[in-house]
Amino acid sequence: MKLTRHATALAALAMVAVLAGCATRPAVRYYSLAPAVIATMAPASALQVEIPPIALPERLVRPQLVVRSASAPVDILDLHRWAAPFDSELHDALVSGITQQLGAIDVTTGGRLASQPVYRIAVQLRQWDATVDSQVQASFSWTIRRLDSTGMVSRTLACQWSQAEPVGSGIAALAQGAQRLTSRAAQSMATSVKALDADAAATCPG
Repeated sequence: MKLTRHATALAALAMVAVLAGCATRPAVRYYSLAPAVIATMAPASALQVEIPPIALPERLVRPQLVVRSASAPVDILDLHRWAAPFDSELHDALVSGITQQLGAIDVTTGGRLASQPVYRIAVQLRQWDATVDSQVQASFSWTIRRLDSTGMVSRTLACQWSQAEPVGSGIAALAQGAQRLTSRAAQSMATSVKALDADAAATCPG
């Protein structure tokens, strides 16, 4: 009987220790690159865009934020994560930003109207440096191809874009800065599409 009571007491103490450990475990925080937008119905005459998966450095293809700081040239933050792997977050944010800027229809996964051209935008993220308490810097390149109803390329435009966004203190401020920078990149891509739609000899926005 004494042995049973002793074992029961030990089990109870072990359970308390486990619960205490769970209670003090830091929570994971999640962030998004895409700002909240109100969905609107694009007219049938709207531009059609197609954006394949983004090409980017392999080290960024993960849900954790990859940052630089004064103490580490590269730090992978397990407790600070994007809502989806970074490549998916970046793709969704660019698609959302470009279609919102143009009032366009995203036909990447289908739904193309054969009677209208499609602007295929191939994007490469060449550089992405997020420095805690400092800035987020990004460098993109993209090629736009205008495909007619037969799938033939009738117009092309290749552009590059590099900017930095200053951020405040902390990881949340860093994520917000990344969101602002991505939004500006999407705006520049949308401007390129608009220019190519208007003029086959268009040049990249300055």
